[in-house]
Formats: sequence, C-alpha cells, structure tokens
Amino acid sequence: MADRGRSDIVDIADVEIIAPNFKKRLSGVTSTIIQLIPVQRALGQKIAALGPGLPSDIPHIRFHDLLRLWRAPMTRRFRVWHARRNIEMLPALVMRDLLRMKLKIVFTSASQRRHSGWTKFLVSKMDAVIATSGKTANYLERPSTVILHGIDTARFSPPSDKAQAKRACGLDPSKKIAGCFGRVRNQKGTDLFVDTMLRLLPDHQDWTAIIAGRATAQHVDFENGLKAKVAAAGLSDRILFVGEHTNINDWYRALDLFVAPQRWEGFGLTPLEAMASGVPVVATDVGAFPEIVTKGDTGTGMLIGRDDLDAMTNAVATLMDDEATLARCAGNARPHVMENFRIEGEAAKLKAVYDSLG
Repeated sequence: MADRGRSDIVDIADVEIIAPNFKKRLSGVTSTIIQLIPVQRALGQKIAALGPGLPSDIPHIRFHDLLRLWRAPMTRRFRVWHARRNIEMLPALVMRDLLRMKLKIVFTSASQRRHSGWTKFLVSKMDAVIATSGKTANYLERPSTVILHGIDTARFSPPSDKAQAKRACGLDPSKKIAGCFGRVRNQKGTDLFVDTMLRLLPDHQDWTAIIAGRATAQHVDFENGLKAKVAAAGLSDRILFVGEHTNINDWYRALDLFVAPQRWEGFGLTPLEAMASGVPVVATDVGAFPEIVTKGDTGTGMLIGRDDLDAMTNAVATLMDDEATLARCAGNARPHVMENFRIEGEAAKLKAVYDSLG
C-alpha cells in the first residue's frame, strides 16, 4: 500500500545508502529526508529512501528489496543504513547482527533530553552517531559528529524588490512587517509573539505582524483564543493570521524582522530560512538557535531566554526602534547562512561520515 503511486523506484544494486522513514505523518525528520536526498544524489551519493509518507518523486526502494541485500552487488564493502528514529535503528540491528547483512548503521539524533535506557542501548550499537547541534551532542553518552542542518539557499533568498515582495503576498508595502512562521501551538510560542505584538504595535504604527502556519485539530482552540485576544485589542487588521502556504519562501521575502519564540525545539529551521532571505531574527535559546543566530557587530539578530515575554518585547522593540541595527543584521544574515548553512554543505559532511566507516 505504501508504494501505490510511487514512481521513482531505484534498483537496490544501485543503492549504497538507505534512508528509512518509518513514520507516515509529516515531521521535521521526514522533511529533512525529503530535502536532503535530491541534494545528496546530485552530489553523486547513491542514496534512496525506504518507507511511507514521502513524495512520489523521492528516489526509493521497496521493503521487499531488502531481501536482496544478501546478494545485490555493491561498489563498496557494505551499505549504510541512516536511521533517525528508534524504530529505524532496531530493524537495522536485526539485519546487521542477526541476518548478517553487510550494513553499517548511522544514527542522527536531534533530541535534547536524557535518553531512555532502550534508546541508549540502541545508540550504543551504532557504527556512527551524528548530532544535529552541540546541545544535542551533550546528551549523547558516546562520541558523535555534530552536523547542523542546512537549507536550500536558492529557494530561500532575498527579494530584488522588498515592496513588490510585500504586494505579492497582499501586504501593505509601506509597512514594516514582523513575522512568526510555523505550527500554531503553545510549544512554538505563538502566544508569546502575539502578546509581544499587542504590547508594541500601538506605539509602532509603521509595523504590522503576520503569523503563518497551521493549527492542527488539537490546537485550534489555542489559535482561536489568540485571534480573540487580537480582536479584543482592536488589532485584527495589524496582526494577521495568514494560514499555511506552500510558497512560504515568498512570505519570508516580505518580512523585515522574524521572531522565533519557541519554548522547545529539536533543531528549528525557520531562523535559517529567514536569514537566508535577508531577514534579521529574534530567537529564544532553544534547539540549535544559539548555534544559528549570531550577535554583535557581525550578528544576525538577538537571542533571548525561553518563555520570557518581557525579554522578547525588549529585543523586538530594540530592532524596531533602531533602523541602523536592523539593517546591519539584515545585511549580515544571508552571508552567514551561505557560509555555514547551505544544504549542500550538510550533504557533504554526511558523506564524510559515511566514507569514514571504511
């Protein structure tokens, strides 16, 4: 059933790296696989996905192809199985250790909490472990390689005309725009962004705010509560809930400031997407944000403590009130991403890990 409609099937004999995805629901892990595999293949890596929940054009193998791992010819002494979840590590151990298939297992961890005993056991059996941030590496009780995520800097890029970018999204080109993108829920801190705007917009008439993203069923009441609060303050025309968009890169181009107010985050790509679009960022100190957003004269924005409304209000107000600093951070943003966070760089670092296995 999972392969119905799949079109880009790869012969297992032409695959050196298998990227399993054993979760149907779209998640950050699934998105990472979707973004990386085409880039890895473009760089000459013989990689294919395995599992449901992926677009039909992602190169993939089928589950029954695994039966050929014993006999399918290889150009190297083993294949790499790159797992990103517990459920993907376990079958690899069975194939490698019980069925004696020629596999090396790599695991990428994005977790920033103490692991259960079961997870520790699985991780201890890996041939190599990758951490998506330094903070994540600190929770691993074994050596790991830190490889931060990268993004598509061609898709996320500054506009040639900021005013036109705003018009294209139906926004007022005469206004500066602060944005908060991602799932609308408490964990993402959407309420902190809204409360910050409720405090600041009455005294900053040249600014408006947009929230782009979807509230899933269990978070609709949360979103409706925020909309009601905005309406009660008489700011429904200046704090806009614009929903989820496939062309989110166009919305980034319309921004003058991005706010990442998360209370918790595994990694968090939105600040990178904003900075690649030439937009400065105010972010909380969660996930990989402290390793992404830089401060000082070459800074790309400001970092604040999590769940601190006063700190967020002060940081955003500072950039709203200081056009020179806002412009300097905007100018620093894309070069910082281009130098450190291109997805091609992430793919190349992954290849180095694969190659190090022998």
